[in-house]
Amino acid sequence: MNLEGDIVLVYFKDDPGVYARIERIEPDIKKGWYQVTLMLLTIPYQVITWILREEYINGQGFTMGGNSMRLEKIERLSLEENNQDNAPEKSRRDKKPV
Repeated sequence: MNLEGDIVLVYFKDDPGVYARIERIEPDIKKGWYQVTLMLLTIPYQVITWILREEYINGQGFTMGGNSMRLEKIERLSLEENNQDNAPEKSRRDKKPV
């Protein structure tokens, strides 16, 4: 489930469009719908609010203005995964300059 603070990739017409951070999720006046405030990670950043159902917040496709949209959660790296990604390769470390 996507929560406040999560990073998502916003798909527009089935193509990745922009990364965003979920800033706020609040119930809307319509039952079963939520006001979702997203900070689009652009330069400069932009703040938008969409009214979405829970399943749309969690990745199910929807349409907006006739265009297909989808939010895909970007999973956080664990500390172990991050350390492995940043570790120098042993073969590089053991090589001597020519």
